[in-house]
Amino acid sequence: MIEKLEKEFFTRDIRLVAEELIGKLIVQRKSDGEIEKFRITEIEMYIGEEDLACHAAKGRTARTEVMYAEGGLVYVYLIYGMYWLFNIVTGLKDQAQAILIRGIDNINGPGRVGRTLNLDKTYYEEDLTLSERLWIEDDGYKCSFTRHPRVNIDYAGEIWKNKPFRYLMK
Repeated sequence: MIEKLEKEFFTRDIRLVAEELIGKLIVQRKSDGEIEKFRITEIEMYIGEEDLACHAAKGRTARTEVMYAEGGLVYVYLIYGMYWLFNIVTGLKDQAQAILIRGIDNINGPGRVGRTLNLDKTYYEEDLTLSERLWIEDDGYKCSFTRHPRVNIDYAGEIWKNKPFRYLMK
């Protein structure tokens, strides 16, 4: 049975959400009404202000405000002036944690994910539990994953760049 994920799924601790999010389906309704589904194959966790790789490490800003909301919202941001990256806010209000979607199906890299989903700034703060254009489904698929250090975060220092916060579906 296929189920759309509810608010309770996203408002738990980020580690629990991450372990269960890998293998779930991103579902998107296109402007023409067509539905597309993509299996989540790679994610990275960013666990709050103490995590020096997390955008919230510098505190609340207009850009990061959504990270301080209750889980289930979308945090998108533009990098290199061309790629919208897709993050899912998790946890309780004021915890500032989010999961970056790095891979779906045969698409690797968060920029390619954003481009495939045609993301833009209108997705910022989209509620995945209420949205009619973007949501996450559980189709019962069970997968295993491996843990790895996150990538491209050398600025965060040795401790944070080496934490095994990147999950890859086997």
